[in-house]
Formats: sequence, C-alpha cells, structure tokens
Amino acid sequence: MRCLKVIIVYYTFGGETRKEAKRLAAELGVGTTLYEVREKKERSVLGSLFKGCYQAMRRKSSDIRTVSVNLGDYDRIIIGAPIWAEHPAPAFNAIVDHLPAGKEVELYFCSGSSGSETSKQGTIEMIEKKGCKVVSYRDVLTGKGLVKEKRTF
Repeated sequence: MRCLKVIIVYYTFGGETRKEAKRLAAELGVGTTLYEVREKKERSVLGSLFKGCYQAMRRKSSDIRTVSVNLGDYDRIIIGAPIWAEHPAPAFNAIVDHLPAGKEVELYFCSGSSGSETSKQGTIEMIEKKGCKVVSYRDVLTGKGLVKEKRTF
C-alpha cells in the first residue's frame, strides 16, 4: 500500500504559522515535507500592517522567492498563512498561483485575534479556480499564548 505524499507549504511572519506547520508535520509523521515560502523583500511590522493588510484585503500576491519544489509531485497539499485584516497574507495568494490542477488542498490560517470567516468563501473559490478541491479549512487562533482551532470542514 502506497503512502500519501504530503507537503505543508506555509508563509509565516511572526512564527506562529511555522509552529503550526511543524506541529502538523509531527502529527502526520515520516514522509511529510515542510516548505517555507519567503517573500523577496522582507516586510517590517509597519509594512505588514499597512501595505500588507491593504494587499491582503484586495487579494494581491506578493513577490515570493522561487518555489523550488514541484507541487505536482504531492498527493495532498496543506497551505498555511497568517491572517491580516481578516484575509490571508499576500504570500498565500502567491502560493495559490503555484497550485497544479487536480490536487486536494487543506488550508489553515493563524491569527492572534480574528479569524478568516469574512474571506473564507473567496479563499475557497481561489483554490477551486485552480482546479483543486479544498478538503479542510481551519482557523488557528494563537492570541495570548493560547492555541484554539476552529475547523469548519
């Protein structure tokens, strides 16, 4: 019996999304690949707060460094990103641009306060427009040192 090849692709700004990626990888076990996406230009806190939130609300992609993995080689793709202004950070949109059609995709979003309920439907539609199917969608609330998970399917 063949094991599923799983990759966790994530962008992190403050480190919470990375922590969740590592937790998921440990839970899934051997053979899970972790891949951190980085923006070409590092953002400052003010840059993420102002320009980043503006870009997130308009579903703009940021310029990311070259993706050096072939996502087509994986059976399941898990994507993680922080939430800025109730929308996935701009690097998430750049990750979606790299999705190959026909993949099952799990999504998780980390936020210190609000979740992504406002942008959820549009986010799912972005994935579906790439010919992929969202099989899991989770908000991970990381504020005040507590981690709470809200799984919506």
